[in-house]
Amino acid sequence: MKRVFVSGCYDIVHAGHVQFFEEARALGGHLTVCFASSDVLWLHKQRRSSLPDDHKRAVLAALRMVDEVVVGTGLEPGIDFREHFLRLRPDILAVTEDDKYAALKRALCAEVGAVYVVLPKTPPKCAPVSTTGIVRFIRAPDEAPLRVDFGGGWLDVPRFARTGAYIVNCTISPTVSLREWGYEQNAGLGGSAAWALLNGRDCFASESDLGVGWQDPAVITETGLCVWRSGPRPVIDVKHNGDFLRGRMALYWSGKQHSTPGVANRPRDYDGIARAGELARAGVWAESIEQIAAAMRVSYAVQQAEGMEPLPGDAPATEVASCRPLAWKYCGGGFGGYAVYLFGETAHRDAACRLAGFRSIEPYVAVQR
Repeated sequence: MKRVFVSGCYDIVHAGHVQFFEEARALGGHLTVCFASSDVLWLHKQRRSSLPDDHKRAVLAALRMVDEVVVGTGLEPGIDFREHFLRLRPDILAVTEDDKYAALKRALCAEVGAVYVVLPKTPPKCAPVSTTGIVRFIRAPDEAPLRVDFGGGWLDVPRFARTGAYIVNCTISPTVSLREWGYEQNAGLGGSAAWALLNGRDCFASESDLGVGWQDPAVITETGLCVWRSGPRPVIDVKHNGDFLRGRMALYWSGKQHSTPGVANRPRDYDGIARAGELARAGVWAESIEQIAAAMRVSYAVQQAEGMEPLPGDAPATEVASCRPLAWKYCGGGFGGYAVYLFGETAHRDAACRLAGFRSIEPYVAVQR
């Protein structure tokens, strides 16, 4: 009877681990599973174990294909199981094809005459997942805000960054969750970053993969009315709770979805974008709705020059104009999606929100616990 040995952290046992154990057990008639102790996990992964070692041992031992469970306590990275391996002298050491310690494990096999077997990472019967992914999902928030931007958008994209320029944006409520998403999708409010955050994924990496900037994940994780310095990575310049904007903001749905990556390389007036960012930053410092509105008007002029369709309010003799908005602009990359409107008085905002396509929003700041 051939004896098979496997090792790993197995911190949160999932379907991928179970499948690996089944495939390893099929190589012989006895399977020993060694998991890294909580001390080893802390030393090499810098995280706490999900369970005390005796509980984890009981869970692994209960699996039908596992014959024996031991705990690795060695401090050498990758081969914390060395003492058990030399004592048990198994016939086979099974590893996955992405094992980072192949050289050390092959040398250990040579000491006892064991065969080193690499098992391919075949997809499990359900969607693949990792322990790190599970931990992120557990830690993910139950809700997340979306965001509107007032000035400086595009200067968060590293290739368009300008020293001394600023991006100003604000997270908004109502918030969203995996079960309740009260906004249109592909709408310019940073929804892809919020979706990644809610699913426990790295929202900065997800936005980078789309080829766009960092402003969405930066403000959605920071929350509040934020001024960011333009550059290759987010550096906050000012954070405000945005209370002076309360009762003054509304969204208008243009009726068209948009794609920021699809318009990222269009020519545009980056000098005007930088001016809008500077005006918006001054508005945050002064808590001035009028200065924020001035920044939005500059932003909208840049968007109009790019060829974006006019928004309600451009013509003076309209219902929207009668609600006296101070300024408006498309959110995100424009060419569809939502537009944000700013009003001098709450009554004017509420009047606009009785018109088709408009809805009220408020600044959002996460409560620190």
